[in-house]
Amino acid sequence: MGFLKNYSHVLWLLGGIIAGSILGLVLGSRVTVLKPIGDIFLNLLFTAIIPLVFFAISNAIAQVDAGKKLGKILGVMSVVFLCTLLIAAFLTIVCVWMFPIHQEVVLTHQAGDISNPGNIGAQLTQLLTVDEFYALLSRKNMLPFIIFSVITGFAAMRSGAAGTGFRQFLHSGNEVMKQVLQVIMKAAPIGLGAYFAYQVGTLGPELFGTYAHSLGIYYGFGVVYFLVGFSFYAFIAGGFSGVKRFWKNNIVPSLTAVGTGSSIATIPANLEAAPPMGVPNDIASVVIPLGATLHKDGSSISSIIKMAVVFGMYGKAFDNPQTILMALGVTVIASIVEGGIPNGGYVGELLVMSVYGFPPEALPALMIIGTLVDPLATILNATGDNVAAMLTTRFLRGSLQTTDPSPA
Repeated sequence: MGFLKNYSHVLWLLGGIIAGSILGLVLGSRVTVLKPIGDIFLNLLFTAIIPLVFFAISNAIAQVDAGKKLGKILGVMSVVFLCTLLIAAFLTIVCVWMFPIHQEVVLTHQAGDISNPGNIGAQLTQLLTVDEFYALLSRKNMLPFIIFSVITGFAAMRSGAAGTGFRQFLHSGNEVMKQVLQVIMKAAPIGLGAYFAYQVGTLGPELFGTYAHSLGIYYGFGVVYFLVGFSFYAFIAGGFSGVKRFWKNNIVPSLTAVGTGSSIATIPANLEAAPPMGVPNDIASVVIPLGATLHKDGSSISSIIKMAVVFGMYGKAFDNPQTILMALGVTVIASIVEGGIPNGGYVGELLVMSVYGFPPEALPALMIIGTLVDPLATILNATGDNVAAMLTTRFLRGSLQTTDPSPA
């Protein structure tokens, strides 16, 4: 019953998608009358996303203790987080090259010019900044807005006692916007169901082949990364003993992650498992809570899969160097932005649309894939924090703790 309760939103969403698919197959092009329902849902998401991102990022940074932020633990942890995210993303790109996602359906609206490198300096300027404050409030300028939110968070953190009221405002705003998103997502089964009915009715059932292919890649590669990749990281941290200690104590966190569907909810299980893995309490208490927000290997893998799918839907090549470098950067940012927000994956999907210039009709495809990969993504996100804590210990202290307090 607990499992059904924790995944009820996923089950309702899948139910809406299935019902919409049946309607699309039965009604064909007549199903276009349902498209406005899907458009209303997407517009609600678009209007909520800017304040949600601002409060989530600014509050997360503002609440961090300035002294700890500059500590050695945080520095090494950040490098470990970045490296594992990039490794997961790059290996996923290789997997997509080996098993390309062929898409026969090209969606009607054109995406932005995502394949022409052009003037790299001008592109970076346009991608990272805007010349007017009001332009920050457009979802088409997500990266400049994220940078502004980060700067605001740092300023609030550095302001000391004078900024107490503003930090409380950021905290309250973050809690309110979480509730706003939860209210909007109550309509997701109907809104996405209507949009999916429209896509199936107008584009045909061949869409299912693309979704099935992408899910096959995700679950196939995700399981390999979980078993082989995490074992490799544990080996770097502590040799064969580290591998044994990781898997011996990672069972409960893994079951907690899939049972709750939340990286945040897995923090207590991770903190309990960390000492037997050889992670000191002072490192575990920093790396694991922050990792639940900032470190998401599963989201890194899914971001690449989503990009490859939507590129295919628009007949674009996912292989030129600029596109790949941009994908790696977007993956890291999306993985960080998603943290601490219910249904935070949708924020990353909006970021993908903003950077590559995809129109709104690309969002349902991204959301559907994100929903279907959620169970494995949560396991990778949550338990990846344990192996990251082991690596941080290895690079900071030279080795894991020698005593294993776990029961035999």
